[in-house]
Formats: sequence, C-alpha cells, structure tokens
Amino acid sequence: MKHILLPTDFSDNSWNAIKYGIKLFKDEECTFHLFNTYIPVIYHVEYMLAYPAQFGLGDAIREASLQGLDRLMGRISKEFENNPNHRFESIARFDTLVLGIKELIDERHIDLIVMGTKGATGAKEVLLGSNTVQVFKNIKCPILAIPSDFEYESPQEILFPTDLDVDYQKTSLDLLVDIAVTHHSRINTMHVSTGYDLTEAQESHKMILENMFKSTAYLFHDVESMEIVEAINKFQIKHRINMLVMINNKHSFFENLFFKNTINQIGFHLNIPFLVIPSKAHRES
Repeated sequence: MKHILLPTDFSDNSWNAIKYGIKLFKDEECTFHLFNTYIPVIYHVEYMLAYPAQFGLGDAIREASLQGLDRLMGRISKEFENNPNHRFESIARFDTLVLGIKELIDERHIDLIVMGTKGATGAKEVLLGSNTVQVFKNIKCPILAIPSDFEYESPQEILFPTDLDVDYQKTSLDLLVDIAVTHHSRINTMHVSTGYDLTEAQESHKMILENMFKSTAYLFHDVESMEIVEAINKFQIKHRINMLVMINNKHSFFENLFFKNTINQIGFHLNIPFLVIPSKAHRES
C-alpha cells in the first residue's frame, strides 16, 4: 500500500493537487494523509510554543484547521465515489510546513508528496510558490507538484531529462516505473548533447536506465546542444507531454536550475505535473 501525503492550505490550488493525486492512483491501494499546518501569525513562534493557552489563540486556530480538514474530507467523499482502494486520514499540526512534512515522512512511512505549485496567495508571475521551493530543497522524498490550473489527464507521455551523470543504481525510480506501467505511459528520456561522445560512465548509466525501464514503453532522445530549459520547452511543444520528471541530485542540472537561479526567473513555465525524485545519496546527506 502506498502512503501519499497531501499538504493543504485549503486553497483551490491545493484542492486541484488533491484531485490529481486521487485520480492518478485510483487503481492502487493508497492511504492519503491530508495535512494542514497552522502557526498563529500574531505572535512569535517561540512565544506561542511556550504560552499557547494564555490567550486561547492556539486552540482557536487549531479548531479552524480541524474544521477545514473535516470539510475537505466531506468534499472528497462528495466528489469521488467510494473507492475500496483508498483510505483517508487527516492531520492538523502546529508546525511549519517543511518540519511537519519531515516528521510525517518517518511517522507515516510516506512514499510520495502531492502538492500544488503555489500557495493561497500565489501571484501569476511567480512560477513556483515559496512553499514548493522549500519542500524541493529540504525534503528527501518524491514530490509531485501540480500546477494550479492543470486539469487531470493520464500521463501518457512522460519526459525525463537527464545529463546521464547520475548513478541510477543509487536512485529509486520504482515510483516512475510504477506510474508508467499503471497508465501505459511512454517514458521519453532526453539527453542534451554537449557535442562530445558520451563518457564511459554516461554510457553505463544509459544502459542502466534502459534496463530499469524495460517493463514500460521507452524512448531515448539525444537532442542538439542547448540550454536545458530551452530543450524542455521545445520537447514539450513537439510532443504532448503530460508529466515532467527530474532527479534532485546534488550536482545535477536540477539543482542548478532551481536553486542557483532566482526562483522567479526560471525560463520555462511549469504547466504540467512535475515529479521530483531524490537520489538515495541525496536522501542520506
């Protein structure tokens, strides 16, 4: 059984991500953990941790969180037919989002986090909400980020850009394979050519990938040398891609793309679901 964490701030954006997660795994046994964090904004966190009962504010905000989760449970049961494969649990915590998620990954044996790409106040020009970026940066668990206006469609064509510098034996791609097999997807691995032949290590990694994806439809694309953002954009236009997948590896282009640049200035608009998989080495660091 999969354990899937669904963080929610009760925004339309987080509801869209919840719907996507439920539909994506409709044929698999899952426990979905609906999770809301709350921190009173009036007082410093340290003060509230020490004296939450003094003003009763902590209790009132906790109650609002619990009521929001109850309404969310009701909305799910109203919009989705009872699926014997699915169980739902709700969690309200006085915590920050990142720390709360870290604790729940261990407590609830979380396999995947599905969340929206913007918070409740997400501005149109901001590509990824600050919450999403913080989760990418600090959480060593697969994360599936769903754009706020993305209508669910089965991931028939999955794009997996790689520089072939990652040792895939140190990375679990089981979740990606599982999604591809369940949805009869094709995995399109895209390598941006540097103009040089592949190194021995890259050739080896390419063979490992082919072996890992042997149970699903798989194509390897070597594209002309260009910036990775431009390559992703061009590929998305040419092929109807339903999901983008990247490895979050310490020295990969993923890290350069997301953490070295100002996050608002990334050159591609994320308009499809984006699955980020940590390398095992990254998990342990």
